[in-house]
Order: sequence, then structure tokens, then C-alpha cells
Amino acid sequence: MENKQQYEWGEGVFTLLSWFKKDKVKNAHVLVAGAGALGNEVVKNLALFGVGHIYVADFDRIELSNLTRSVLFREEDAYNHAFKADIVAKRAMEINPQIKVTPIVGNLFSEVGFGLYRKVDVVIGCLDSRIARYQLNRLSMRAGKSWIDGSIENLTGAVKVYTPGLSCYECGLSREEFNHIMLRTGCADVVRNQGEAGRVATTPISASIIGAMQVQEAMKIIHLSPEEQPPFKTLQGKMLRYEGMTCTTNTYRFASWKNTCPAHEQWDDVTECMELSASQTVGTVLEWLKSRYEAEFVEINMRNNKFIDKIISDRPEKEFDVMIPESKLDAYIKDNKEIRQLSYRTLIHKNFYENIDDRFPYQDLTLQQIGIPPFDVIEVSTDKGVFHLELTGDAALYE
Repeated sequence: MENKQQYEWGEGVFTLLSWFKKDKVKNAHVLVAGAGALGNEVVKNLALFGVGHIYVADFDRIELSNLTRSVLFREEDAYNHAFKADIVAKRAMEINPQIKVTPIVGNLFSEVGFGLYRKVDVVIGCLDSRIARYQLNRLSMRAGKSWIDGSIENLTGAVKVYTPGLSCYECGLSREEFNHIMLRTGCADVVRNQGEAGRVATTPISASIIGAMQVQEAMKIIHLSPEEQPPFKTLQGKMLRYEGMTCTTNTYRFASWKNTCPAHEQWDDVTECMELSASQTVGTVLEWLKSRYEAEFVEINMRNNKFIDKIISDRPEKEFDVMIPESKLDAYIKDNKEIRQLSYRTLIHKNFYENIDDRFPYQDLTLQQIGIPPFDVIEVSTDKGVFHLELTGDAALYE
């Protein structure tokens, strides 16, 4: 059997670039939020550049309609109803076997641990809704990370780079846009979606161009260093707009930063705790926290994902035991025939737990079962103060 030739990815190619630093790229960590048309292009290009570790987060499955714009998907993937994140990760490592691509099948807000946001060098958003961008912006700002937003429609596309202290997605929202997001994310009583989002017409060309620009900006951010002046300019605080109908590209200043914006909260006081993991039970973690802080009172705040033990319909009045995190409620309702048959005039109320302490009746459930993902950072209130603790016992899942 012929031995495969040993080689270093990109050697003699990218190393000819004056600004390219092989070790920085090889050791870089990038989170890609979304594995659709843009996500395919972004991950493909990151793999070609040899970015050492890529994380791909998406909860969706592949459909036949995705094949026209998604270079990493195949017909059998759609027929197998495969998850986008799984297939993107698999195919990217076929392109470049020297990198690692970790798929995360889940919601980027409630099922991607905040420890991962802290770990990566840059976040790339390949999303199709304001709500998802709002959530990604909050987490990226909290972690102090730049994130690169891409959007496409028809032959048009745009790239925007949001950087803490310079630009923020939430600061740039109009009052109408913000109120729409709050209505969709903050309603405590009505939990059923009233309609599905319509598809937006896009082309593989616009996805290719915008995805390429996003990766180009990511490479620049990976190479930024406080010790030296870079030989390039970034889009931080700017927007690049591509208009395929007229073959024009323009760059605009797109920086909005309001000092009162709640999205600017940064957790720079996080304590890494190898002793903690999302696989531990609520009771075990509460006792550990009491011992660590010599506290009589300990409470875990479920900032991203409330735990729901039951939902109640008002007409007819009936209780449904669910025992799931709020992020899984929509899927539960869609799969429950009895709930689906209720009139849309029926209100469904949630009985939920937003703060977890000794009074929480389900102490034997694990943190992950109540809605805290692996490698997350939990906010803990005690009679000694408020603390942010990373579940570092899960870090090996993302190495």
C-alpha cells in the first residue's frame, strides 16, 4: 500500500502571503452560527484556509430546496433528513483532514454553552432572522467578541462587523424592529407560533460572494494583534453592500453604540470550574456552590432558557406535563396532536422556573435537562454576592 505523502496544509501557498501567520490560523477557533447557504460557503472557506477548529451550530435539517445553494449538501442528505450542522462538519473535514469541525445541533442561544463564545477568536453569523441576530449579538457582546453578520437576498448581499465598544446590532435596531423582537421572544403566555417564516429568494452567487467576504474579515480579525499595526483594514464598524443587479459594491460606516444599551453587558469576571459540568444534578451543584462560597442561600439564574414543568390551556382548561427547557417547547407542541388541534384563540400558559434554588422540586435532574448546555457559564446569586462560573468540566467536548 502506497504511503500518503506528509504535508502541512497551506505550506508554500498561504505562507507566501506577507500578512499570513500559519500558527495563528492553525490554532484559531471560529464559531459559525447557521449552516445554510451562507454557512456552507463560510465553513468551506475556513476549511480551505486551514482554520484549526471550527464549530458549526444549527438545529435545522436539510431539505431538497437547500441543494441549489449549498455546496456541501448532497441529494441523499435531504432524503435522509440529515442535520445541516452534522453534514457541514463531515464534508469540511473531507476537504481538509487536518482541521477539526465540531457540529452542534441546537439553538445558538440556549444550547451552545457560553464558554464556547469565550473560547473562540471570532463569531460568524449566517442567520436569516432578526431574532437570531439579536440573540447572537447579546452573547458575542457578553463574551467581548467581534461577530461578522452576513445577509443575502436575490442578487444582493451585505456584510457587517459588530465589535464591542464600536458597533452593536441592537443599537442599530429601529423601535419597530426592536418591538417585533420583544414580542416574539418575551411573551410569557402565548407560546405557539402563529405562522412560519417565508423563504427568501437567494442565489448561489450571492451566497458565495458574501460568505467569502465574511471569511476574509474573519481572517483579518484572527490576525489582529495589539503589538503591531496590521497591513489591512477591517470592516469593524462598517457595512459592505454588494448589489449584483448593477455589479456595484459599496462600503458604508455602520457603527451604532449607545451607552445605555443592555446588550453591552460583559462578563469579564468568569471563574473557570473544572469541578462543574452540565451532566451533574441540580442538587449536587447547589451543594457544591454552598460549600465553595460558604453561603446559606444559593440561586442559579436561568437567563437563557427557563425550565417548564407544565403548560395549561384555558379553553378547554387542561394541564400538560412537559418537563423540558423552554427552547424545546415549540417542538413539543408541534409533536403533540392534542395541543395542535386546539383553537388558535386558546391561550397556553407556562408554569416555569426562572431561578433554581433549594425549593426547586426536581433536584435529581441534571443541569442539561433543565436547559443549561455543556460548557455554559452560570450566573449564581448568593448571600455573598453574584458570581459567574464556567462549567469547565465540559471543556473537553470542544477541544
